[in-house]
Amino acid sequence: MTTQEIVAKLWNLCNVLRDDGITYHQYVTELTYILFLKMAKETGAEKSIPAAYRWDVLTQHRGLALKKYYKELLEHLGSDTTGRIQEIYAGASTSIDEPKNLEKIITSIDELDWFSAKEEGLGNLYEGLLEKNANEKKSGAGQYFTPRPLIDVMTRLIKPQVGERCNDPACGTFGFMIAADQYVRDHADNYETLTQDMANFEVKEAFTGCELVHDTHRLALMNAMLHGIECPIYLGDTLSNFGKRLKGYDVVLTNPPFGTKKGGERATRDDFTYMTSNKQLNFLQHIYRSLKADGKARAAVVLPDNVLFADGDGQAIRRDLMEKCDLHTILRLPTGIFYAQGVKTNVLFFTRGASDQGNTKEVWFYDLRTNMPSFGKTHPLSREDFTDFIAAYEAPDRHAVTDERWHCYTREEIAAKDDSLDLGLIKDDSIIDYEDLPDPAESAAAASQALREAATLLDEVAAELQTAKEE
Repeated sequence: MTTQEIVAKLWNLCNVLRDDGITYHQYVTELTYILFLKMAKETGAEKSIPAAYRWDVLTQHRGLALKKYYKELLEHLGSDTTGRIQEIYAGASTSIDEPKNLEKIITSIDELDWFSAKEEGLGNLYEGLLEKNANEKKSGAGQYFTPRPLIDVMTRLIKPQVGERCNDPACGTFGFMIAADQYVRDHADNYETLTQDMANFEVKEAFTGCELVHDTHRLALMNAMLHGIECPIYLGDTLSNFGKRLKGYDVVLTNPPFGTKKGGERATRDDFTYMTSNKQLNFLQHIYRSLKADGKARAAVVLPDNVLFADGDGQAIRRDLMEKCDLHTILRLPTGIFYAQGVKTNVLFFTRGASDQGNTKEVWFYDLRTNMPSFGKTHPLSREDFTDFIAAYEAPDRHAVTDERWHCYTREEIAAKDDSLDLGLIKDDSIIDYEDLPDPAESAAAASQALREAATLLDEVAAELQTAKEE
């Protein structure tokens, strides 16, 4: 049985819970509590779970006794344990009211082909569930799930290295850091050639994150654990003073949440230079301030279009970004790849300078939005959609690239446009450019002249025919 087939079976169990009024997102959270116990048994990691609350004990209960025991288990693991177990079960409660439904889920999970699941990777199985949840519009989970092809492309171009500290300040289910860890593993023989100290650093310190929503934080912890990552994942608000501790990073990869803070209030960070209620602008400030000022620390960030053209604080923050960092590339993303279909987004790639002034000389734009197919369930985003962009990005001489979607603007040209970065979009073939149409009066005059010339030609032909007839 493949991972995809197991994910489908687990997902279909959600139908069992419909009568309990449980949403898809609640189901994935509930599934996390149960899967953790089963996966701990399958991987031999049960030693950190109290003996009275392990998988084999759970499967022995039935009916009302099961419901009572399960509630007791959640409360005990969330309050009387330590480490990752306590983090995952902190504040846990069940939404399953019918004991038969709970029993059905536990039995169905126990009967799955766990040998195949382990062969393909339990982390891949869990990520498949998270992706399924994000793609189910009713769950509303797509707000924090970035498409895997985009994550992989951003990670590949940023190239995290052994020994670097990587962070996602709005980590959702931890997808970016899992991709960063996998990239480093792939280029370091799965850490087997590293010294013990360096291998420990990679597993326990290199890939960190912060998440505001408790249930999402729980999913991130589980996801990290199943991928062999033991690094800190904080439950907190990056845009509060809590976020001041998140600094000194070599790499930041992230897709911050869209929108404004509730009630339009400004961020509570007292170290931001520009105070605004725009969450994305605040996250952008945080990100470039959190990078090491060594000329090598770098970031790739998904941000909506308004960040590129917002005036006032938006203009000031863009200017500050281009002073402190080399904002070398902006990818204009296609529409329809996120939960909010109408949101237009971009990826900003930048490197923190060693000084705080004059780091951006020119910005390259790649338009992957205009004249592109509509993305969605019927046409999901794929790695192949980024092939031409990757080629342009990695070209030894960017000025030699002939792709019509690839444009460069100097810092002076951007300044002349009031530091707007809403640039680089090519002509849309579906839109009539009325400026290029001929003047109506000129068109009428040209048509009239053409008619006169045609009439004259006809007269000449008629005269020639008459002459030939007479001869």
